[in-house]
Amino acid sequence: MDLKSGYPWWAVRNGLTHDFPPLRADAVADVAIIGGGITAALIADELVEHGHSVVVIEQRDIGWGSTAASTALLQYEIDTHMTELAQRYGEDDAWLAYGACARSLELLKGVADGLGETDFAWQDSLYYASRPRDRASLQAEFELRLRHDLEVEWLEPDALLIRYGIRAPAAILSHQAARVDPYRMANLLFARLQARGMAIHDRTRIEKIETGTHGVLLHTDTGHAISASRLVMAAGYANETWLDKRVARNRSSYAFISDTLTDDQLGPLRNTLIWESARPYLYARSTGDGRILVGGEDDSIDIPARRDARVLRKAEILRKKFGKVLGEIPLEPAFSWAGTFAETADGLPFFGVHPQHGDRVLFAMAYGGNGITYSMLGAGLIRSLIEAQPHPLQALFSFDRLDRM
Repeated sequence: MDLKSGYPWWAVRNGLTHDFPPLRADAVADVAIIGGGITAALIADELVEHGHSVVVIEQRDIGWGSTAASTALLQYEIDTHMTELAQRYGEDDAWLAYGACARSLELLKGVADGLGETDFAWQDSLYYASRPRDRASLQAEFELRLRHDLEVEWLEPDALLIRYGIRAPAAILSHQAARVDPYRMANLLFARLQARGMAIHDRTRIEKIETGTHGVLLHTDTGHAISASRLVMAAGYANETWLDKRVARNRSSYAFISDTLTDDQLGPLRNTLIWESARPYLYARSTGDGRILVGGEDDSIDIPARRDARVLRKAEILRKKFGKVLGEIPLEPAFSWAGTFAETADGLPFFGVHPQHGDRVLFAMAYGGNGITYSMLGAGLIRSLIEAQPHPLQALFSFDRLDRM
């Protein structure tokens, strides 16, 4: 499955940072993980830290799938409003999801702090109304977040223009957000795990999965076998190829990154990521080396060749849209790319067993705009499921939720 097009900045900037050899012999572990992106890295780290032996198998190079194409806005804010989740599942579950995402930011910082330079930095998040008719829904969203003690401010048009140079009907300013280099973070995390003795093998393809009462047996395309008590499917958007019935809709998203700008040129984006209420939404954030990353223009294209052909045109559309919002910041795309992402009907992820594969196979599907935030939460949830321990998010993030949609 081809998950990206063009020249994702993280891969260009970092290159292939570490060597993870293909599997050349049979292997045995407590847990096998299929996937080599940031989701698999966080889950593997959680499991190893709690005494489980783990082997990771990735068909590409480590981090070379969706992680390389991620724009890595770290937010508690879910693409689905908290008010919408409350209408669907009740306010308690809506707060359960939003509150957990807010706490996951601190967990991600803890992981990043132990790895060295990952470009992790705290940011504010400015969510502005794209149109006058969006103001009422944003105000209801703000009031619900405020009621649950999230760190938010309400900005009227004058304050929004003075502080950020944005003309819009209103905005929610959240003081809980961050950024990171996802490709570097995944590679550094895997390198640390490898140094501790964990087996990590990229360029290794799994052709067949056999499940039994006491474990799973994976067969590679080179004739080797991996035996494990549990299997975690953390192959990103390729996970659905192992399911007979789709649980999400694949789409393409586009992005570009600028050349380095001065602090004065970065202006409000130096410490603030921005996004809008329109769907699909325009968003932008800075990097540690003074660039601006702009993304959006999502479409329903899930054919790599057609997505490839749209990258440059979409980058130009994004540049023009950004110019209408923050025209005083001079931007020219230095690198542009596109990537596959998946949307669930309610904007929440899926973590846990699926009835098609039995209780020895766990899926980690951190789908939606909060992929990395969800992955951090999923790491703890997956460990709890393996250890047969209760977890507060178990029901809300399970496939059983499909019956409630």
